Parts: sequence; structure tokens; C-alpha cells
Amino acid sequence: MTITQPDLSIFETLESEVRSYCRNWPTVFDRSRGSYLYDEDGHTYLDFFMGAGSLNYGHNNPVLKRALLDYLERDGITHGLDMSTTAKRAFLETFRDVVLSPRDMDHKVMFPGPTGANAVEAALKLARKVKGRESIVSFTNGFHGMSLGALAVTGNAFKRAGAGIPLVHGTPMPFDDYLDGQTPDFIWFERLLQDAGSGLNQPAAVIVETVQGEGGVNVARPEWLRGLAELCKRHDMLLIVDDIQMGCGRTGAFFSFEESGIVPDIITLSKSISGYGMPMSLTLFRPELDVWEPGEHNGTFRGNNPAFVTASATLNTYWADGQMEKQTLSRGEQIESALRALAVEHAHAGASYRGRGLVWGLTFDEADRARRVCQRAFELGMLVETSGPQSEVVKLLPALTATPEELDEGLRVLTRAVRETD
Repeated sequence: MTITQPDLSIFETLESEVRSYCRNWPTVFDRSRGSYLYDEDGHTYLDFFMGAGSLNYGHNNPVLKRALLDYLERDGITHGLDMSTTAKRAFLETFRDVVLSPRDMDHKVMFPGPTGANAVEAALKLARKVKGRESIVSFTNGFHGMSLGALAVTGNAFKRAGAGIPLVHGTPMPFDDYLDGQTPDFIWFERLLQDAGSGLNQPAAVIVETVQGEGGVNVARPEWLRGLAELCKRHDMLLIVDDIQMGCGRTGAFFSFEESGIVPDIITLSKSISGYGMPMSLTLFRPELDVWEPGEHNGTFRGNNPAFVTASATLNTYWADGQMEKQTLSRGEQIESALRALAVEHAHAGASYRGRGLVWGLTFDEADRARRVCQRAFELGMLVETSGPQSEVVKLLPALTATPEELDEGLRVLTRAVRETD
């Protein structure tokens, strides 16, 4: 693809240096539909990034767009704080009927604010309030957000350093296979909990991702997650599953933890819960944990009614009949097969892959290879990003609604990009 140098002057002179994704994709995007983005010069890009997992159902999904336009055209409420509205009622009823009840879950629903970090902050605050303790245990290479409480349970040193103050009351433990299978699961964690001289304050909760997206597509085994849930019960700790990127069907089932058979005490959702890329997040928790006083945790933008509308349409369209999970797992097998072939072809470079459902990572012995692969993919008309503590993993997040042909197209581009960076 030949790309004319775009006019980026306003972004470079006026926008903060903190911007990041635009540096890897130096063009000006104008339109989007389904699995594709189009820049202002008419170039087409296949999107295997999908708003970092915020667009599981593609760009400008026509079913969701129609629901949103109808709502706006009748002057439906757009901003409602936490007031009762018809849009919120429809979402709560749909979420109960389509998501919670079929899974025998009676969790309460909290709208903590528009972002995933808001959901995590609410989860941590609630766990500390319920248990009357400060300490939270997290895991190596975990990522939970950029606000101070969320950063305290995030592993990435670069992101943590941006806080500018000590990040306290968080203790990291080894994620599944962090020690390459050299020790039994949780031996260090359990030893610290049992030893009065360990220096570990009794934790209020443990927060975990079942698949660490930003951390490098590290997949926890179902048995490891079950062991963690049992450990939490034995030691009176709440289990928080951060399902912000991996929930809403990314791994197959609606919740990423369903495969393991566990039911967390607290769950955070964001990104694709609105279905349309609009800001929305949920903190779910068991009814007995609902100890909030009215207004004790609030926020101006926790009532995004247009997002309630698209969220309801998403659940009714894609999750009411149980077919989305089957389709995602089938599409995942298609990607896994291609990555397996790539790993064999590039075994000399230490190529390996890992993932579940429609989140996959490809990595090489040379850490910088992932960055070069993503750069070449962009030049060929495809968006993919890196992840991992050294940006050493090529992370694939195609839309759950991507067709087999679109996945094949992306996998062909990826294969070419890998070959041309060998």
C-alpha cells in the first residue's frame, strides 16, 4: 500500500505528547464499518485491534446503530446521572434475563462511571469496605487501569512510574506459569498467608485477569483459576475477576471465567459492554457485598443512556440464542491453525503463540520483532498492536463478528509481515 504523508501538524503541535497509538498508525482515520477503517485519503485498513477490545461487534454495527439513532431521534435521555430511565431499565432487565439468570448469578449491578478503571476502583473500594482491610493481591504482568488504585495492582513498571507517588496496599503474586512450572501453584502465596512473620497483611481481595491482554496474552489454566478461588475461600479473601478486555465474549463464553467453573465475588466489565464503543462500565458483586451508602461512590457520567440502548441491543442480538460463543470458538480455531503454521515456519526465530477464543498472541525470541511485524502489517493495510512488558507480543483482537474470509485476509497479511521481518 502506498500511503501519502498525512497532515498531522495539528496533532503534533496541539495534542499532548502522551498520545501513543497514533504514533504507530500515522494516518488520519475518517470512516469505519464492520472490520474495516478508512483514512481520509481513502486507504482501507483491516482492523485486528478493535479499539483494544471495545468493538467486539465491529465498527458502526448496523443493528446497534439503528437502535441508537431511533433513541436519539425520539429525544431519549442522553445524560441521567444515576436517575431511573427507560433506557437503564431496559438494559437491567436484558442483562438479568440474557446474562445473569441463565448462569444462575444473582450479582448486583453497579454503574461506577464510564471507564474500566472506574469499575476497578469501585471493586477495590468495595472489597476494602466489606472486609475492613487495605491489602489487595494482584498478579505479575496484570493490568487494571491507569488511575492510582488500579495502578497499584498493575504490574507494568513503565505505567506504574507515571503515578509520581508510592503505589501502596498492593502485593503482586506469580501469575499462572510465571515460574515456568518449577513450583506448585500458589505455594508462595499460601506460605505468606500462613506465616505470621511473612509481612503480608491479610488481604481484602485478590484481583486477576483470566487472560492477561496488556500483559502479553498470558492464559490462566482453568485448574489454576479454580485453585485461586479455593484459596480465596480458605483465607477469607474476595475474588475479583477483571473481565474488562476479555469479557463480553472475547474468549468464547460471555464471561471469560465460565470455562473454569468459578463464580467471582466481584466482576468488572467495560470496553465492549456497550457494544458500540461508547463509554460504559459495570461492577458486579454478590448481593451480600452491597454495603454501599447512597452516594458513597458516585460520578457524573455513570448514566450513559445511549450506551444502555446499544448494550441492550447487543445482548438481544448476539447473546440471547447462545450462537455467539460457538461462532467465536470456531473462529478461534481458524486463527490458532494459522498461528500454529507460522510458529512451525519460524521455529528458528523461537516463534510461539497462545490465546483463547478470539484473543491471540504471537511472540519471538527477539523482543523487537513484534514491533516490526505490527509496523509492516500497517504498511500492508492492517491494524495490530503489541503487548507484554517489553511489547514483545503481537496481539490479535479481531471483531467477534468478523467473517472467516476477513480472518483469512488478516492472517495472510500477518504471515506476510512476519516473513518480511525475518
